[in-house]
Amino acid sequence: MDAVFKAYDVRGTVPDQLDAAMCRAIGRAFARFAGAPEILIARDMRASGVELSAAFAEGVLAEGVAVTDLGLASTDFLYYAAGHLDAPGAMFTASHNPAQYNGMKLCLSGARPIGGDTGLGEIKAMAEELLDQPLGEGTATRRSLDLLPDWADHVISFVDQATLRPLIVVADTANGMGGLVVPTVFSHLPFKVDILFPELDGTFPNHPADPIQPENLVDLQRAVLAQGADVGLAFDGDADRVFLVDEKAQPVSGSLTTALVAASMLRKHPGETILYNLICSHVVPEVVTEMGGRPIRTQVGHSIIKAVMAETGAIFGGEHSGHYYYRDNFRADSGIITALLVLELLSQSDQTLSELLAPYQRYADSGEINTEVSSPKATVAAIAGHERRAGASVDQLDGLTVEHGDWWYNVRPSNTEPLLRLNVEARTAEACAAHVAEVKDLIATFAQSTP
Repeated sequence: MDAVFKAYDVRGTVPDQLDAAMCRAIGRAFARFAGAPEILIARDMRASGVELSAAFAEGVLAEGVAVTDLGLASTDFLYYAAGHLDAPGAMFTASHNPAQYNGMKLCLSGARPIGGDTGLGEIKAMAEELLDQPLGEGTATRRSLDLLPDWADHVISFVDQATLRPLIVVADTANGMGGLVVPTVFSHLPFKVDILFPELDGTFPNHPADPIQPENLVDLQRAVLAQGADVGLAFDGDADRVFLVDEKAQPVSGSLTTALVAASMLRKHPGETILYNLICSHVVPEVVTEMGGRPIRTQVGHSIIKAVMAETGAIFGGEHSGHYYYRDNFRADSGIITALLVLELLSQSDQTLSELLAPYQRYADSGEINTEVSSPKATVAAIAGHERRAGASVDQLDGLTVEHGDWWYNVRPSNTEPLLRLNVEARTAEACAAHVAEVKDLIATFAQSTP
């Protein structure tokens, strides 16, 4: 199970890394760990999710714990259900990963996160012990429940419907779960919405459901320009993330979206705390401070951010990767809530999205650049030593962040793949490109010199 238990979730290729027997054992372990009378189960559109979630349910039932099957769902829908019903949940998804992958995101009642340091390790150890043990004769019951209408009402509650106007919206759901939740939510609202690739298809026949990659935005950009749309929305496979494209078909970074939504939240709730992860642009804490809020920098990852949100009472948190968290959404992240908040801003303004974002366009960033290396952690450690010897400002809250005055970078090992993830920010695009080349040379040099 070492191959599939990651820092925040369970994920691997099916069936060679993750199969029904393993899911059955994880179901049993999760039932024991959660200690609740009922567990919620949902899945995305991947074909393997039918067998894997059924096996997981068998494991839960064998432990005498009831199962509530929510059917097809987005991950943020599952988190809502876990909060609304106050029950633990398991979402079967591999998010943006290719079709051969599947996995599960687990949470406790109230949508409380489970990560590597908050239970995943214990679940893994129990599942390993249970893998070859026969199932017991559990007498628990299984039911199906349709919470989609309740979820839509909850999402819409985040905006003032009276202020919404008939904006033109294009949403690329990439054959993922956005094809289920976007029509459900938007059918109640005055927007003119065109959905690209709405069919639920876990083989992703049109393009990967990974909107952080620029090549996967091309269809959306083309449609935004062709239709004269006010905004484009790009959802990932399990629809808990969203990326924006403005009316000029220009992609909007997760950092700028975080700054935009943070400013909106602080207008409604002055003085509140806002979280941002350490690869977000410096514009985020600047905007939060200017708006009278309290910015707090965090590590990357949903389980960490939700925990910090619970500790601090933060009203909102954003990640550069397109995850946006809301205190009033059981501290869980949601792509569709974020999309609606941006549409509310546009509805209440006489400006275009690019004009709304103009005050936040203070820096140039590289986006996330992935490099495959044989020893990611050792490479990061070697770069850290080099930067310290050079007198740079270094911190290792998550990976390595290095400040060089008018530019900075973060390099950190992926939690799900054998990669180093690099993010660079500078004052201008030219400077950013030059510093990207500089840091990539560092990575190449120290990757070769580490075992």
